[in-house]
Amino acid sequence: MSNEQTFNSFSEFYPYYLEEHSDAICRRLHFAGSLLVLIVGAWALTSGKFVWLLALPVIGYGFAWIGHFKFEKNRPATFKYPLYSLMGDWVMFRDMLIGRIRF
Repeated sequence: MSNEQTFNSFSEFYPYYLEEHSDAICRRLHFAGSLLVLIVGAWALTSGKFVWLLALPVIGYGFAWIGHFKFEKNRPATFKYPLYSLMGDWVMFRDMLIGRIRF
C-alpha cells in the first residue's frame, strides 16, 4: 500500500505545498527562479530570440530544486504532483509578491 497523499483539488494541495516550502531560503530561490522565468521569457518573446524559451524550465526548476535539496532537505513536490506543483509555484510567487507569505 502506498503512503502517498492524494489531493482532490488544488485548494487541498496548496497547504501541503506550503509545508514543503517552510525554509525561507528555499522560498526565496523559488521566487528568484520564477521572476527570472518571467524576465527571460518576456525578453525572448520581444527580442525574437525564441531559443531562450527552452531555458525557462532549467531556470525555474534549477533555482527551486537547489532550494529543496540544499536548504529544505526534501524532494520537490514536482516529482509527485507536477501540475499542482507548477500551479503552486505561481500562487506562492503571487502570495510572496503581495506580502501574504514572508520571503
